[in-house]
Amino acid sequence: MVEKSLAGKVAVVTGSNSGIGLGVAEALAAAGAKLAINSFTDRDEDHAMARDLARKHGVEVIYLAADMSKPDDCRALVTQAAEKLGGCEILVNNAGIQHVAPIPEFPTEKWDAILAINLSSAFHTTAAALPLMRGKGWGRVVNIASAHGLTASPYKSAYVAAKHGIVGLTKVTALETAGEGITCNAICPGYVLTPIVEAQIPDQMKTHKMSREDVIAKVMLARQPSGEFATVEQMGGTAVFLCSDAAAQITGTTISVDGGWTAM
Repeated sequence: MVEKSLAGKVAVVTGSNSGIGLGVAEALAAAGAKLAINSFTDRDEDHAMARDLARKHGVEVIYLAADMSKPDDCRALVTQAAEKLGGCEILVNNAGIQHVAPIPEFPTEKWDAILAINLSSAFHTTAAALPLMRGKGWGRVVNIASAHGLTASPYKSAYVAAKHGIVGLTKVTALETAGEGITCNAICPGYVLTPIVEAQIPDQMKTHKMSREDVIAKVMLARQPSGEFATVEQMGGTAVFLCSDAAAQITGTTISVDGGWTAM
């Protein structure tokens, strides 16, 4: 039986109807937290997902649509969750998008969108959440950064810039809340086997004329020394740990879940 270590806490997870965000949401619900999941899509299946999580884990779960490229939506997501669920003690900033192109050819609108969704959204949700956390005398901000928050790859200028920014925002948030029962940390995943990553494998097989196994080993995981994908369950477990009492003195730092990528 899973210990309900976060029973009574309210968590908001941005970009959480698939992939890492959904894995984190699932783990928080399993630990007993009431939960607001989010995306911009507002489909029937998004609301059904919230109902399924609630039934599975015996906690209150709601779905709230919000466009993370819009500052007002970001802040409203937190305030609406607090109104409906009774607070916001845990905030997981996960929403993100990606685009790959050389700097001279990188579309301005893609740069602006990536910086807005991957970085600025976390500033706006955090700004809305901190007063609520201070009111409870307890809070956890968990930012989903990336190995690219600590290192770089070519053709990913906006993503790398945004994820480095998330690491910096994490440190500032930690310093501004130190001694208040609030922590802020960043999880830095390497390659995680999500539906989006899984969908890339057939195209990579065609492009490189390789088998599935060779694409995974020689292309996708070439910089991940373990040779294995991380899982969304591992991301969720790491987030729950950072919300636990055991992590009360861990703040302003990064936790790499990257199979050794940033050790090189």
